[in-house]
Amino acid sequence: MAHHQSAIKRIRQSAKLKIYNRQKKTVVKNAIKDVQACEKYDEAVIKLNFASKVLDKVTARGIMHKNTAARRKSMLARFVNSLKEQN
Repeated sequence: MAHHQSAIKRIRQSAKLKIYNRQKKTVVKNAIKDVQACEKYDEAVIKLNFASKVLDKVTARGIMHKNTAARRKSMLARFVNSLKEQN
């Protein structure tokens, strides 16, 4: 157990951030799953826009690396474009 006041405060802060970061990662995963579950192009485009927005916010906050977010956005865009070709 920490003995200094600053160390005790840092433990509290990191516990809060851990909960916040975990929630945001869950939101990202759900947004990605929503896009991948789409079967219609129009619906997928709307959900892709939301997923991109969420990924950008998470990246700006520092929860996810920018290249990881870019890779996931690219993967989702390829999926949505494949839906367009099918219809």
